[in-house]
Amino acid sequence: MHFWFTEEHEMLRQTVREFAEREIRPRIRSLDAEERFDRDLLGRMGEMGFLGVCLPVRYGGAGMDYISLGIVSEMLEWGDTAFRETISVHVALNSLAIFQWGTEEQKRRWLVPQARGEKIAAFALTEPNAGSDVAAMRTRAVRQGDVYILNGEKMWITLADVADHFLIFAKTDPNAGHRGITAFIVERGMPGVKTGTIHGKMGARASNTGWIVLEDTPVPLEHRLGEEGEGFKIAMSALDNGRYTVAAGACGVIRACLEESITYAKQRVAFGRPIAEFQLVQQMIAHMQQRLEIATLLTYRVGWMKNQGMRNTRETSLAKWYATEAALASANDAIQIHGAYGYVNEYNVERYLRNAKGAVIYEGTSQIHTLLQAQYALGYRQDKPLRCELPPYDPEEWAREA
Repeated sequence: MHFWFTEEHEMLRQTVREFAEREIRPRIRSLDAEERFDRDLLGRMGEMGFLGVCLPVRYGGAGMDYISLGIVSEMLEWGDTAFRETISVHVALNSLAIFQWGTEEQKRRWLVPQARGEKIAAFALTEPNAGSDVAAMRTRAVRQGDVYILNGEKMWITLADVADHFLIFAKTDPNAGHRGITAFIVERGMPGVKTGTIHGKMGARASNTGWIVLEDTPVPLEHRLGEEGEGFKIAMSALDNGRYTVAAGACGVIRACLEESITYAKQRVAFGRPIAEFQLVQQMIAHMQQRLEIATLLTYRVGWMKNQGMRNTRETSLAKWYATEAALASANDAIQIHGAYGYVNEYNVERYLRNAKGAVIYEGTSQIHTLLQAQYALGYRQDKPLRCELPPYDPEEWAREA
């Protein structure tokens, strides 16, 4: 057991940080104010290899491990949440689901352009009346020969109005509860597919969030991911990946809050001395440091488990729950340290607070994760290997050319 990153990990961290410093931070204030998604910047993320960071080279990826996925997520969110959200959805929820559950033909067809950033992918599980209660979804898929006809609506979907591909979940057996859900890869341009953007969000305003409507959309059989009825397992295994990136991103928020609070506290003078010398300011900074250390350990333990091919649902839930709550608390403390200046957008900390609030809601609310952890502790819930683990990281296999 060890608690340090490899030289390759540290190089990646520095690379992503420099990218965020150079490409994201100079323009994020205007993107946030205009609620504008920057597709060109997403293209540069693809050129850097971020969009296929933990996929094998033969599928267009960078061939790095799952810890590297966490590092990219953390440092992109150090720049802004909107860009980590892209990693969470495009890579963790969509691409890794295809990598884990798809046929070789599906991997070649969709993973390669997604890993290179040539195509953008989304994940569509949530509906207007089905969020935490996945089994309540109303989207239907009716098979007619070698085609499924999909009807329904998805809501609060990141990248909905800009993605080329969607991983859509629908009921193939409406009487079977969660066992009646099936997953499909739907492409923009298919008949009956409509999308739109939701405006007026509190945070992550430089990310695209929207809705998807399917009206008698014909989806070929070869677009089905997994077997009929496996959709719930696919969705839950994908959420283990997405929640991991959310936790890593929350570490980036805490890190940004800590760094900016230290800089400001040393520069701001009150009562004849820097406010960094006052004990209650030091207390808030100490709490940020504590949260960062705990969140980092919980999060990258998950990355290590993924590298080993271990089931990590409980550990991922705990990391996501703790890290996102810690990020929200740290952003609140950062504003308090900045005082009135923290309440306006002259400094970044007010944006950190708006962004951090979303993460305690999506990918499982804090209340859902509280219940999960209680059930694990009480022995009411246990994880068993159910093909819900990613393939373990194999450096030689990941580096192998097609």
